[in-house]
Amino acid sequence: MPFSYLRVLTGHERTQKSNRHLARYLAFIAGAVNAGGFLAVRQYTSHMSGIVSAMADNLALGSLSLLFAGFIAVFSFLAGATCTSLMVRWARQRSLHSEYALPLILESLLLFAFGFTGHVFEDKEVLGTVALLCFTMGLQNAIVSKISGAVIRTTHLTGMVTDVGVKLGRMLYGQLSGTPPLANVDVRKLSLLGSLIGLFFVGGVVGALGFHHIGFKFTIPVAVTLLILAALPALDDLRRLI
Repeated sequence: MPFSYLRVLTGHERTQKSNRHLARYLAFIAGAVNAGGFLAVRQYTSHMSGIVSAMADNLALGSLSLLFAGFIAVFSFLAGATCTSLMVRWARQRSLHSEYALPLILESLLLFAFGFTGHVFEDKEVLGTVALLCFTMGLQNAIVSKISGAVIRTTHLTGMVTDVGVKLGRMLYGQLSGTPPLANVDVRKLSLLGSLIGLFFVGGVVGALGFHHIGFKFTIPVAVTLLILAALPALDDLRRLI
């Protein structure tokens, strides 16, 4: 990838195009980590609605240990999102170009750690693994949420599928009633949402196959990809500071 493209992709200066491209990369990565993580710990780590529902079920059934595990997962996701917000604000106050790149670099380092050490904790510290993956998903989701003004998320699809349904309903009603078709901005949003859903699915297939055939180290190429996407703005800041 050209350096200029990478600077715009994760740098401080944002464009609608760079936001769309970054969201697509991260949707693919979220799908890969979510599906691969499920094979590792038998739990999806980006699906907070399902986890909270499971917590309610476990409370009703008296399964307090599973209730506690769900609480740890939700807290870890929340902590990851909070960490992204703190890092972005810290970097912004110092006029750094890497305000959005820094959380991605942290996510990359955590995925490296998971890839190299995950097998050590297999069947022993599943709760810690779940917490780590939920934290990384919270980190990543908050990044796209901030750059898109809380319009787009990349780690769960409920809102995106709902938006696609709403826009398709408008399109269908327009066809039946003879009213003007969707505006260009709606068509672009529909295309973006469709591509994010598709890339999340493709990432899930890649993550599942990767973990099945490679094991925990499937996260290492994912981590390398994140590092490539995010490193340049951070290196620019480092050169400027020294």
